[in-house]
Amino acid sequence: MMRQEGFSLLEVMIAVFVLAIGLLGVAGLQLVSMKSGQSAFLRSQATLLAYTIVDDIRANRPNVSDYAIALSDTSSSASGLAGDDVDDWLGDLAGELPSGDGSVVINGSRITVCVEWDDRIPKPTGYVNRCDANDNTRSSALIESDV
Repeated sequence: MMRQEGFSLLEVMIAVFVLAIGLLGVAGLQLVSMKSGQSAFLRSQATLLAYTIVDDIRANRPNVSDYAIALSDTSSSASGLAGDDVDDWLGDLAGELPSGDGSVVINGSRITVCVEWDDRIPKPTGYVNRCDANDNTRSSALIESDV
């Protein structure tokens, strides 16, 4: 009877191939994890920036109506503190978020703040942009609050 010792070259090649496939899978998972982490960071930044303008509005209650601004407006038409707050906020949106934009809608004592940005992550089927229903390619965060 013949004794066999060690591995054959074919068994080693199969083991290396299986290991390579496993490592490619781990690398793919790491890439998805990094993209999701970046997306979560941008969403957190957007929420923080939305609450920033809400706090500014609450600090200047007599001039609440001066804070209203539409998406794609580049500056506030208001003067004084409200205009400065809105212009600073728009600058922060543009600086902190990729293609960041925002709107503030005032309805009586109700404030609706919407922040949009380019996330570069494919959106799932049926995704609806809460700021602009006609543009489902951008991510959005919507905050509603009382003054």
